[in-house]
Amino acid sequence: MMKRVTVFFSLLLLASFAWADQTKQDVDQRLENSTKVLQEIMNTPDKGIPEDALQAAKCIAIVPHMIKGGLGFGAEHGRGVVTCRTASGWSAPAFMSISGGSWGLQIGVEGIDLVMLFMDKQGAEELLSSKFQVGGDASASAGPVGRHASAGTDWKMDTKILTYSRSKGIFAGLTLNGARVVPDDDSMNVFYGKNVTTKSVLAGRVTAPSPARQFDAEISRATTTAAAAER
Repeated sequence: MMKRVTVFFSLLLLASFAWADQTKQDVDQRLENSTKVLQEIMNTPDKGIPEDALQAAKCIAIVPHMIKGGLGFGAEHGRGVVTCRTASGWSAPAFMSISGGSWGLQIGVEGIDLVMLFMDKQGAEELLSSKFQVGGDASASAGPVGRHASAGTDWKMDTKILTYSRSKGIFAGLTLNGARVVPDDDSMNVFYGKNVTTKSVLAGRVTAPSPARQFDAEISRATTTAAAAER
């Protein structure tokens, strides 16, 4: 009984951290952590995201250390970074939050790194809206893993979002239906100042501040490497 109570309050505490007011240091650290997640994934291509999936993605979202856990039911809470393709390359990063739940017999709390690939125009447009539900407004599925793992699969026709997770060094596809994604206005205001919207950033109408340069460079490197491998 004591163990269950401890897990329950741990989950509440971690969730409160996820939704706490953000400082400039918090937001910069999230950009740095997201960059590191992508770097580590790209450094292990045989166990990571297939090149053709990266090359086809219209938007890429990374949520470092998303909290997952539960006591009788599961829950997810996290804040992340997202960028979309524009006519002149990848957009400056925008900030989003994600939350959701799933019923199941589970006890425990863990942090995972989440990666979401938005694969078509409709999925990207859903991301530009004020909020949407994964699997409800846009179909999602666990993404294939490995350099050429997507060969022979039907994700190109049927899936708007591919989702991945990494926990304890293991990278795998993740089923995330039911999670809600909304703009993280608190972080946007901290990073860009007031009156800069998620939509304007992802549409390429906002220049990335200097703290975002490393993240932007890593996104470009990852997708350029994927494009070269596909030739």
